[in-house]
Amino acid sequence: MATENLTAHARSTTGKGAARKLRSAKQIPGVIYGHHRDPQSITLDERELDRMLGRVSADTTVFELKIGSTVARSLIREVQRHPLRRNILHVDFQELVAGEAVTVDVPIRLVGSPDGVRNQGGTLDQIMRFIPVEVDPANIPNHFDLNVDALTLNQSLHVSDIQIPAGLKLLVDVGATVCVVVPPRTETEVAPVVAAEGDAAAVVAEPELIRKPKPEDDEAEDDGKKKK
Repeated sequence: MATENLTAHARSTTGKGAARKLRSAKQIPGVIYGHHRDPQSITLDERELDRMLGRVSADTTVFELKIGSTVARSLIREVQRHPLRRNILHVDFQELVAGEAVTVDVPIRLVGSPDGVRNQGGTLDQIMRFIPVEVDPANIPNHFDLNVDALTLNQSLHVSDIQIPAGLKLLVDVGATVCVVVPPRTETEVAPVVAAEGDAAAVVAEPELIRKPKPEDDEAEDDGKKKK
């Protein structure tokens, strides 16, 4: 289990206007909830948060969130980003309590190089990248390793092939496929289809996608509402 320290500050102002002012000052609005506590509005330093999220897995990292004189062990439950600029707009934290199980998505890390890729020209296709589990906060794994060295063409590995530590409850079918080695595509498969001259029916115009840019999201409407 990875643990990181993060500083936050309590805030009394909420709403769209307050959120805009915070972001202009390089502060990120957020909220912490959970364990029968009322949601508490907080702010975080944009630079510190962005730098930390760039080097840790937000899904499986426990954050020691320091708010004033108190420290709350928490998980990040949602990071809202601008759809175009990708800067952080809002963050939700859930407070953790020892012995009280939580649901997390644990990353799957493929280890090795498949035989079907090395010697047969295949491609390794990872279908599942996370496994949802129910686990005590003290036992959250950073990731699951899965060795793929022995895979040949058309062979696959499943959730049942992963060594799952005791105390974790899988929330996915153990028969679900994690990865597969697919054969190389032939020239026939990749060759473009050329329409015969004069065959107007074979010429299909590519539809133009017109989408109005989404305005910058304001602070989450449920900021300040009690989360379940």
